[in-house]
Amino acid sequence: MHDCREDFPMVNDLSGWDFVFAFAKYGDEWRIQRRLFEQSFNVKASRKFEPQQCLASGDLLKWMLSSPDDFLDHFRRMTGEFIMDFTYGIDVQPLNDPYVTLAHDALQTLIIAGVPGRYLVDSFPILKHIPTWFPGAGFKRQAQKWRKLARGMMELPFAETQRQMGLGIARSSFASDSLNLLKDMDAGHAFFQERHVQTTAGTIYLGGTDTTVSALGTFILAMLANPEAQKKAQLDIDAITGGEALPTFQDRDSLPYISAIVKEVLRWQPVAPFAIPHRLTTEDEYGGYRLPAGSIVLGNAWALLHDESVYPDPHAFKPERFMLNGQLNAAVPDPEAAFGFGRRMCPGRHMANSSLWIAFAYILATFEIQKAVDSEGKVIEPTYEYQSGLGK
Repeated sequence: MHDCREDFPMVNDLSGWDFVFAFAKYGDEWRIQRRLFEQSFNVKASRKFEPQQCLASGDLLKWMLSSPDDFLDHFRRMTGEFIMDFTYGIDVQPLNDPYVTLAHDALQTLIIAGVPGRYLVDSFPILKHIPTWFPGAGFKRQAQKWRKLARGMMELPFAETQRQMGLGIARSSFASDSLNLLKDMDAGHAFFQERHVQTTAGTIYLGGTDTTVSALGTFILAMLANPEAQKKAQLDIDAITGGEALPTFQDRDSLPYISAIVKEVLRWQPVAPFAIPHRLTTEDEYGGYRLPAGSIVLGNAWALLHDESVYPDPHAFKPERFMLNGQLNAAVPDPEAAFGFGRRMCPGRHMANSSLWIAFAYILATFEIQKAVDSEGKVIEPTYEYQSGLGK
């Protein structure tokens, strides 16, 4: 199947998110950004960020201990700080950091603009050319305001990294490492330019914040609903650490059940039940159905990850489905559909998996996750309801 991206006039052309290669059409610019991303965050390269992941997860434990009821806020703070660290080498402020706040505000505009069918311009792209003063052009005036947020999210932290590099105080990060590599390379041999570093860095932050927070929240919900899984994981950790230390990435092979929990969290309640729309560039056929060129295809990750023939009893949270004789069962497919499909599969999935693994391991090693009780001591059952990331 030969596919490209659907047009997103409101998101890309008007609101300024055309720098995000996840939304871009297939072509040279997409390939350059994708290659730049993957060379920094493939399985091997992403391991250099493990110290920052451990540090971020350690900070998370301190925040959860001081105010456990605010765990979702702590998840957002942790992911924001970690991503700003490894993307730009920037230390953010504990509260109301301007970069994190800007990114959060910008992301909210994308959530609104990205709702399918909300804006008529997405169905009739010619409307993007009407003047802003024209009656009914309120969407363009709104997009002008949103564009400043999107561009600010891409430009401001990148400029700060460049400033630190100029002063000789920048630490290793995706942006500084890539810019140093570009400087050291012969211009004729560099496959990327400075603008590609800037736009790819902006994509990293966009792609890693709310998705990680959602998966961490699902983990808490899963542990509340499945205390036996929590207990097994804690016993496994204690068997390795003796209950006297935090697990490390070096313990990963010895703690396969924690890896199974990561897989099951991603499968059970995928962050993105439907993939970003794809547009076919050539005619294709699937299941006996003709799909003309130009057709819009939505990958149904939810259906794939809840296929009873692959994952029996799919609506139950069962990490042991990925286990066999105390080890991960290679015969059970990884829930890769949670990260998209084909050549557009999320290139940050290795970082996401390792971030979730160490955070889960740290939390399980130190906390007991229990259901809340009311003033009379009665257990408060979770609702198990999710808020959509679109149309908030």
